[in-house]
Amino acid sequence: MNDDVLRRLVEERWTALGAEQTTGERRLRVSQLPVIDEHTPLAVAVDHDGYRHLLVPIQAHRKVRPGLDGSVLQLRKRALEDEETYQTYADLACLRNDLSDLFTELCVDVLGTAGQLPENPAKALYRVLDRWKALFRAQGAPLGPEELAGLSGELIVLNRLLEKDSSAHRLWRGPEGYRHDFSAAAVAVEVKSSSAGEGRRPRIHGLAQLEPPEGGTLFLAWFRLQRTTVSGSGIAFVELVDQALHLCDDESALLELLAGAGYRPSDAGLYHDARFVIAEERWYQVKPEFPGLTGRALIAAGVPVSVLEVHYTIDLSGDTPIPLAPDQVSQTIDSMIQEST
Repeated sequence: MNDDVLRRLVEERWTALGAEQTTGERRLRVSQLPVIDEHTPLAVAVDHDGYRHLLVPIQAHRKVRPGLDGSVLQLRKRALEDEETYQTYADLACLRNDLSDLFTELCVDVLGTAGQLPENPAKALYRVLDRWKALFRAQGAPLGPEELAGLSGELIVLNRLLEKDSSAHRLWRGPEGYRHDFSAAAVAVEVKSSSAGEGRRPRIHGLAQLEPPEGGTLFLAWFRLQRTTVSGSGIAFVELVDQALHLCDDESALLELLAGAGYRPSDAGLYHDARFVIAEERWYQVKPEFPGLTGRALIAAGVPVSVLEVHYTIDLSGDTPIPLAPDQVSQTIDSMIQEST
């Protein structure tokens, strides 16, 4: 169906439902839509107060993305049943009747996108919500060369985790302001990348960044990413993003993380020519003898910690500390996945 047909369909269904006799306060008047197929029963509904709803089917064990609970739009998990069926939905509701026309356009966008993703209509819902939110989001400055290299290194690690577990984007904590880029229950990874041609001198931010999680283990992954413009050489930054979006099971949640890291899909054209070759990769376990300055070490040495905003550089250019072997790196990735399940 094209947009005009979908628009007429949902408006007709909402109008018909609104004319029906009101039901109990917690009940919805529901009309299923012939949008995808009978196995994916998208529907529209009207509640006791006359507010309009779009119902997108989800599996009963799936959670609905939190954070959309405002005075205009609300997204909640809702189970509906009748004499023959029981179905769980992501229920998107508009709580302003004066914005019904705009809500219609949003829902038409969701339904059209769901037709392209019939196996996962909830992913279509989240994708459209993110697109619409981007219309009202302030545009940040583009990523600089070192920021681009830094985010590329994190995406390299993220994609390796996602190849093991499609929910592993939940381990990416850096964009949320957490002290480590990736964190499971007792295993954390801090990622540092540089486009410099020599030396291994990662910049450390704060006295807590090189502190392992309580009772756990911290690893530092260091990448030398050589910028290249040769087509087919290395991997493009936008390809790293696309790979992560393809592998993850919640595209919208990952888009939020990417926005927190400074990247938005609307910026993709700015980075069209950004490609990187992994010239060097080293992983280290951050043990007590690892170079660094931490709050715990200062307290243990009897030094009062009364300074803020500490930033410093460590030098890993020599033969020590000894990096992990490739099989140990794989074990670290596996242990993070196991810790998160």
